[in-house]
Amino acid sequence: MKTKQLKQIFKASALALCLSTSVSVFAAAQPKDEIVAVVDNSVILRSDLDQSIAEITHQLQAKKQTIPPTEYLQQQALEQLITRQAQLEQVKRYNVKADEKSLNEAVLKVAKDAGSPSLEAFQQKLDAVAPNTYAGLRARIAEDIALQRLRQQLVTSRIQISDQDVKNFLSSPQGQAALGNQVHVLHVRVASSDNAVKIAEDIRKELAASNDVKAITSKYSTKDIKVDGADMGFRNLSDIPDELAARVAPLQVGQTTELISVRDGVHVLKLVDRKGGEQKAIVPQYQTRHILIQPSEVVSPENAKQMIDSLYIRLQKGEDFAVLASTFSNDTGSAANGGSLGWVSPGVMVPEFEAMMKSTAKGEISKPFQSQFGWHILQVTDTRQQDMTHEVQERMARQILGERQFDTELDSWLREIRNNAYVEIKDPALDRKKK
Repeated sequence: MKTKQLKQIFKASALALCLSTSVSVFAAAQPKDEIVAVVDNSVILRSDLDQSIAEITHQLQAKKQTIPPTEYLQQQALEQLITRQAQLEQVKRYNVKADEKSLNEAVLKVAKDAGSPSLEAFQQKLDAVAPNTYAGLRARIAEDIALQRLRQQLVTSRIQISDQDVKNFLSSPQGQAALGNQVHVLHVRVASSDNAVKIAEDIRKELAASNDVKAITSKYSTKDIKVDGADMGFRNLSDIPDELAARVAPLQVGQTTELISVRDGVHVLKLVDRKGGEQKAIVPQYQTRHILIQPSEVVSPENAKQMIDSLYIRLQKGEDFAVLASTFSNDTGSAANGGSLGWVSPGVMVPEFEAMMKSTAKGEISKPFQSQFGWHILQVTDTRQQDMTHEVQERMARQILGERQFDTELDSWLREIRNNAYVEIKDPALDRKKK
């Protein structure tokens, strides 16, 4: 097996290992008290190492890949455990936890993969093999969910994508292809010869003034010079070779590329037309204002409810919404503008707010309702259908660019976490530095 492939196995998340490893491998681990390494305030036991080696071996066997030498496998498995434990120390620091719903779903997936129809049946099956095996597996998966969330939060915060990065991507062949944009291109190739560049330059000038590619190629083709030309019609940029697509993407309609000299000759392309993806993002927007009353050290939840009810009664009697919002709302940002939140798109507000906003008729005032932020009253003053295609495209570009950077930043973050951790390897046979 190639070293790079093996490292990918070792770098796989522990949750992936749990999900892909047979339950019997997990349950077979027997507890041992021997400490093989200390990581910050935690320890790694021999049983932890044996289990990790069993999981990795199981994965390699499932993929019919060669099992590396025992010493190398032990060292790499230990390094994986050290890196994992260093991350778990960060989980404690940031108090990241798996919620019960996500944990049950993850454990249930393992249960179904193991042939158990329910968590109860799965627990009985595991604990029949070895006591407390189910609790151990559940705790392991809970840790891995927390690790995933920690990585997502901290690594994502390290990724910086500028407006210029987004603009560059959207204008690139990859960005144009992602948007579903198509180009109508004429393509001419002059086969390699002593004067291919000169002929290609002449063809380029004629293409600038004419789209009759058939007449142009016929004019310049001789028994000594082979010239091929084609009208490629509309096609996705992703269907054009990368080298040529990169030259076409920045062109304006009617422009030709510079001469492209490659092994098989000199190429010239002309952009005849361009059309974007047909799908537009038309979304409903709500011009909304609200009043927020938040419980605090001086305002009990009961008092907050009484205050919002009182304000609702005053609004029903005709008092000015903007004046009351400016005077009483705890959302200082919107209170300064009479409670106005401007035009609000779906997906921006918390679910309780969005649901009330969508169900409130234009001009009407909602009844008081509660969200995680406190008690609200809102009013929808206007609605519209807004073309958000550009904003959606920018969000898509940021997501793609972020995904491209994530693995690199994750590797960098993991190295930092590992380097900053206090590590003491108790077993000299496992310490690569002492070899």
